[in-house]
Amino acid sequence: MSDFPEFEVIPAVDVQDGEVVQLVGGERGTGKRYGDPVAAAERWIEAGAETLHLVDLDGAFEGERVNAAAIEAVVGSVPDGVGLQLGGGIRTADGARDLLDLGLDRVILGTAAVETPGIVDEIDAIHPGSVVVSLDAKDGEVVVSGWTEETGLEPAAAAAQYEDLGAGAILFTNVDVEGQLEGIDREAVESVVEAVDVPVIASGGVASVEDVVDLKEAGAAAVVVGTALYEGEFTLREAQDAADEI
Repeated sequence: MSDFPEFEVIPAVDVQDGEVVQLVGGERGTGKRYGDPVAAAERWIEAGAETLHLVDLDGAFEGERVNAAAIEAVVGSVPDGVGLQLGGGIRTADGARDLLDLGLDRVILGTAAVETPGIVDEIDAIHPGSVVVSLDAKDGEVVVSGWTEETGLEPAAAAAQYEDLGAGAILFTNVDVEGQLEGIDREAVESVVEAVDVPVIASGGVASVEDVVDLKEAGAAAVVVGTALYEGEFTLREAQDAADEI
């Protein structure tokens, strides 16, 4: 499931302490809680989601999967035909392969891909196209370890590097605008899209249906939306329909 045949709006189910949480600017402790992850997943599937974006937020900060039970409950509740991608705390090839064997379609690697680039090819060799490399940018620079450590990497150049290493897709998150409902940075997304041939999933800052349309026009293959959907700024169907019209 590495390809996105049509532009897709993907709801985020970010989990902290066993509950759905949306952070502001990637800062720990800024989250607003939205209840049970399984209930959230079922809500988005009922609304028409074809893929769910799962994140173990504690795992992203701690470097190991903390919310495994909550995530596995979501995986077990999702019907066949709905795609699942998971990030946060996945640090080894064996751990990634176990998750893919569990039923996930894609694993999202951020810190592990930066620290051990060969892990991408190692996983791809057994599960082709299943690795999404997450490039989270703050002030135009890729950050890791729960958005706390700078890497010196420029997002577009890093995206091209990971495409060469076997990434099936790139998840580009602009942490500067994440969770703030203040809009996207279209130019930043366009620069990453132009650097690679694999699909680019955009994330961060979506506040309106117009932002979703802008991201499609910028060349993104999909967009992950969290806060705007949970806060009712627009519905999943409204966003998907608007994107489908262009």
